[in-house]
Amino acid sequence: RVSSVLNRDVKQFGKKHMFDASEETCWNSDQGTCQWVTLDFPHTVKVSQLHIQFQGGFSSRLCTLEGCRAGEELVKISDLYPEDVNAMQISFAVFQLEETVLDKLKITFENSTDFFGRIVVYHLRVLGER
Repeated sequence: RVSSVLNRDVKQFGKKHMFDASEETCWNSDQGTCQWVTLDFPHTVKVSQLHIQFQGGFSSRLCTLEGCRAGEELVKISDLYPEDVNAMQISFAVFQLEETVLDKLKITFENSTDFFGRIVVYHLRVLGER
């Protein structure tokens, strides 16, 4: 699930584009503060890395990671401070601090580098093991 899609145009800017491995497509949020992405995994996973690629100028200065097991409330895992660049960014130290076993992961983009609060994500990958 995502917080919003630009102009509600899911065909062109929908959430599926974060996972299609295409350089031509992306998820583009609508404007507004605190955009987010929630991932519900089909089974419990031990998360080890988060890969994210923003469009420069439409990234987040602060990302808050929250997670939980099935039937539980989300709890804060960590804060990430991505760079405002087009490159793939890999974060894994936050997950190695403690064993992070989840059924759900929420990434909140607290403050966008875009004046209108839009976020553009070309690629999002969560790596781990069952």
